Amino acid sequence: MPKQVESPSAVVVSGGKQYRVAPGDRVLVDRLAAEPGSSVKFGRVLLLHDGDQIQVGNPAVDGLEIEAKVLAHRRGPRIEVLRYKSKKNVRVHRGARADLTALEILGIGSAAKAEKADKADKTDKADKDEKPEKPARARASRKQAAAEPSEDS
Repeated sequence: MPKQVESPSAVVVSGGKQYRVAPGDRVLVDRLAAEPGSSVKFGRVLLLHDGDQIQVGNPAVDGLEIEAKVLAHRRGPRIEVLRYKSKKNVRVHRGARADLTALEILGIGSAAKAEKADKADKTDKADKDEKPEKPARARASRKQAAAEPSEDS
């Protein structure tokens, strides 16, 4: 099913593989160390397509994050590996299943905007909480005063 042109889409990297995602998509990626129901963010976004604008990263788009919700941890289909050499009595049969994580893409947002807003809030609070500093008093210690010769004598 083709993706809608109006919705923003992005190419993200997870587990060394690239995925094209849009808000509302569900994707299977290699197992992530996150609990089901928790939220994960992908900071490595290679490309962003939003309407008529296309941003290509070098290597990643700066200040852009993709937020996703972990739905479940699953296992992929069984893959059988057979190796056979004729007349050599070599027969190897192995099976494997990939550990996967199901994700739902919540949104494509800018981390830079969120960080700027957080910093602005923190600086506003810090400015209100801080008391104005008093200038340091210039006092000479008694030893320094005794060691310096006075100009009167």
